[in-house]
Order: sequence, then C-alpha cells, then structure tokens
Amino acid sequence: MAGIVELNHYPVKGCAGTSVTEALVTPAGLAHDRSFMVVGEDGVSRTQRRHPRLALVRPEIGADGERLTLRAPEIEAVSVAVDTTTARCDVNLLGAPYRGIDQGDAVAGWLSEVLGTPSRLVRVPPEHDRVADGWIPGTSGYADSSPVLLTTMSSLDALNERIAARGGDPVPMDRFRPNIVVDGWDEPYGEDRVRRLRAGEAELGYSKLAIRCTVTLVDQESGRQAGPEPLHSLADHRRAKQGGVAFGVKFAVTRAGRLSVGDELTVTCRGESEL
Repeated sequence: MAGIVELNHYPVKGCAGTSVTEALVTPAGLAHDRSFMVVGEDGVSRTQRRHPRLALVRPEIGADGERLTLRAPEIEAVSVAVDTTTARCDVNLLGAPYRGIDQGDAVAGWLSEVLGTPSRLVRVPPEHDRVADGWIPGTSGYADSSPVLLTTMSSLDALNERIAARGGDPVPMDRFRPNIVVDGWDEPYGEDRVRRLRAGEAELGYSKLAIRCTVTLVDQESGRQAGPEPLHSLADHRRAKQGGVAFGVKFAVTRAGRLSVGDELTVTCRGESEL
C-alpha cells in the first residue's frame, strides 16, 4: 500500500520548508505554499541557485495566514502582519512578469542582512490568477510551475544506490524540496507514469516531470553548495525528452481538500513516461 509519509509547504519561495501532519490542498497547492517570494530591489526573484543562504531562512505562518515569522541562525527573528491590501508592485519570476505586495522595510532589512544583499519580501496578491502549463494545467502562486511536487522513497533509494556506486554520500529528500513524499511504491520512478490520483479528500492530475536544477546541490541545513550530486548521477539515467534531468513529478490540483500523513494513495489513471 502506498501512502503519504511527508507533507511539506514552503511559505517563502526558496526558503526552508515546514513539515506538517495535515494540510489543506487548495487549487494553488498546499495552503500558503510559495505565497511569498524574496526579490531584489529590481523585483527579480531570488532563489537558491544564486543565493543558497535562503535555505537558512525558516518561515512560520499562522493557519489564518495573517502573520509571518522568519528565523535564521545568529539573528533575532522578525515577525510581520501580512499585508494583502496595499499597492501592488512589479515582480519577475523566471523571466515572467507578475505582481506582488511588498511586506515592508522591517522584513526587507532582516532579509538583506541574512543574505548579504539588498532584498525585499513580496506576497502573492489575492487576485493572482496565474495558470501553470502542463499535461493538466493548474493554478500556482510563486512556485516555478505546477503547484504540487510529489516524490517517492523508492526513487530516492534507487538514486542513492547509484550515488554510492560512484563513491558519493547519499542525499536526503529535502534536496528536492517536495510537497508530498510517498512510500510503498516498490518500482523506482513509477510516479512518472501516474496521471491521476486520489489521496485524502484531494485529487491531483499530472502536469509534467520535475526538471531539476542546481538547487539540488545545496545542503539545506548549511545553506552551502555541497558538490556534484545528485545531478551527476541523475544525468546518466534520468534525461528528459524536453531537456534536463528529472526527479519527481509535478501535479495540478483537480479537487481541493485535506491531506494527512498516512493517507493512502489511489492511482486512477496511468500513462507512459515522458523520460
């Protein structure tokens, strides 16, 4: 029986995740997931690709979404009331223009000190209506594309066997920053062929393979790049037709509802791998 063993949301894009035992899955993914984003003074998003210290920032957001607290080593935490009403500003995510709501000077100063470069924090406006592409499109906040990233323990085990065969150290699942981690599927990378599934009250539809970037090289505990793995080992057996290397699958939300750790997954439709 395949079931959910981890649920994670990432309130601030690029920052540390929060593990939860249950979550509301909205049309835009797990509640509060990637609803905030760190940007430069030019409005361009900051990611761990160029700013790995983002991994050290640990956000906490109340269930009602009205207060956000950020913590990091060797600095006092900052807490702000979430602003959803003031003037919108222009932001840029992966080359695409969107709008954001600036969360003020206090949190901007805190982030600038932690990252060592002028930075600000923006929130997705309530009217944000971005649609992410894919086999089944879905709405999304500031995620790279589709709102829900699913990975499996069997795939991680298979990858780590390859890494070990090269003399490398195993990588933890947090390198891939998943929302849902599944155990109980014996076939490594069997998630590639899942097209529709049910879990708890929610239903998910396949959007695309998750193409991995250099963020997977960042140790999420230290905020530093930690070598060539897992990309080195993924490159020899997980090259996707559209380019890049794949690990995990991105899903759109086709029915909102609650998910819990321990929920069983039921696959209702399968297809061919796009690898």
